Amino acid sequence: MPLTLTLTEGVLPIGKEKEAVKQITDSLLKTHHLTGNTVMTPNITANVHIVPIGFSFSGGEEFLGAWAEWKVPSFALADHAIIKQHFAEVTEIIHQLSDKKQPKDRIYLNVVHAVDGAWNLDGIAMTNEELGEAISKG
Repeated sequence: MPLTLTLTEGVLPIGKEKEAVKQITDSLLKTHHLTGNTVMTPNITANVHIVPIGFSFSGGEEFLGAWAEWKVPSFALADHAIIKQHFAEVTEIIHQLSDKKQPKDRIYLNVVHAVDGAWNLDGIAMTNEELGEAISKG
């Protein structure tokens, strides 16, 4: 389940990106009751993109922003209560790691769901049912 964390340069102090990814990953696992799952944990991956100042915009004007986007199977982050909890936690993680300088209303999160059968785990395209079976073994 890849996470793309995109930050305008300066949103987080240099070196805090790794901590952000770890805390966001832990939040996703926790909200899905998968903390410590040996199958799911290594299959949560992340990329961090730092956008130079002057290349992030809101309403056509330059600003400092933070974006977290998950790409997940359709059963993950599908329950509204889980989404609300996880999104609140991610917002707080970024806000805290920015030394409370990044306003919460400039932290954006979203989820992209893959269609059933269009998810690859261990080099094999799996249906939601097959993924569930694999995850339950961890």
